[in-house]
Amino acid sequence: MLSAGLPQGAVPKLERPGPLRDRVYEALLELITTRALQPGQHLVESELAGHLGVSRQPVREALQRLNTEGWVDLRPAQGAFVHEPTEAEADQLLTVRTLLEAEAARLAAANASSAGIAALEELCAEGERAVAAEDVDAAVAFNARFHRKVMELAGNTVLAELAAQVDRRVRWYYTPVARQRGRQSWIEHRKLIAAITERDEQAATRLMREHTEHTRRSYHARGES
Repeated sequence: MLSAGLPQGAVPKLERPGPLRDRVYEALLELITTRALQPGQHLVESELAGHLGVSRQPVREALQRLNTEGWVDLRPAQGAFVHEPTEAEADQLLTVRTLLEAEAARLAAANASSAGIAALEELCAEGERAVAAEDVDAAVAFNARFHRKVMELAGNTVLAELAAQVDRRVRWYYTPVARQRGRQSWIEHRKLIAAITERDEQAATRLMREHTEHTRRSYHARGES
């Protein structure tokens, strides 16, 4: 088995448009975000290049960019490793997420159209089906889409841009607790939709704050029995 240890079918196909180094970067970032490549895992250029069907040069360039952005650690004489986030890093990121998303929920309650609310309902139903099927990857993806939709309904471009900067890291931290949060997360989403539908800005703010705080606490408590 290759030391990169990628699960069968985990490697995304590289889209043809755009510079190769950017496509390799996006592919590796997706593998890290979904934890197909685990925190602390050794990243061997030649093996990643073989998985992706490219030469080592764009892989090297992508790893350097990922290192600059904090996703990968480059260690002298050892090579590249997926970054292992500290508890403090996770706490800071998830705290910022709470602030951004609580305000987005308030604005969504003020501004959401009936079509927007219907879209939230559909995403919630998809997420519930993923949980029922024990499809963690799909549940994580629908969770991210649900939160992005709330941000979109808020109608604040600057807020959405700030949220987009932390979106992938939120997915990264959410993945290991997705099964633990399970159905409860979607129950909380249902309550949030109800508050948005009722135009209750206070309730929407409170529910989103509680929801994101539950995820933050679940991340810190992961592995405890």
